[in-house]
Parts: sequence; C-alpha cells; structure tokens
Amino acid sequence: MIHVQLFKTVGSFAENKDLARKIRMETIVPALDKGKVVILDFKKIESATQSFIHALISDLIRKYGNEVLEKISFKNCNETIKKIITIVIDYMQESE
Repeated sequence: MIHVQLFKTVGSFAENKDLARKIRMETIVPALDKGKVVILDFKKIESATQSFIHALISDLIRKYGNEVLEKISFKNCNETIKKIITIVIDYMQESE
C-alpha cells in the first residue's frame, strides 16, 4: 500500500496539473504496476480544480480501466473535492 499525502506536494489548494501529472507518473503508476493499493490523502486540502483531479486520475482510468478505482482510495476529502472526483470519474466512464 502506498499512502500519498497530497498536501505536502500541492498545498491547501490543489490546482497545478503539472504536479498532479508528476504524482501520477512518479508515484501512482509505479505503485499500481507493482499491484499495490494507492491511498490519495486530501487531508488539509481545502479545494482542488477539476483539471488537477483530471490530470491525477483520468489517465489511470484510461490505462487500467474502471477496475483501477478498486485499487485507489480517496481519503479525507471534503464535499467539494468529492464532487470534483465524482465528476471526473463519471466523465471518464462515459467517454469509454
């Protein structure tokens, strides 16, 4: 299991899609390729942009399919972040 504490990298407002891509490529993808579960911890993050969440998880769904969502856990998300994650996941599932 890999526990990714996003606040340490992105601060209280997750908006930088380049950082999201870096986290995805350098941390999440290698963990998933090793069969590990990934916990994305949003503790202390007040808000996030849709483009940040999209850059963080959309390619994972594209690459691994919807099954990847069983290996990713979203922790400590406030209501705003939960809604954005749901929007991105729904969009990715509709586009397949």
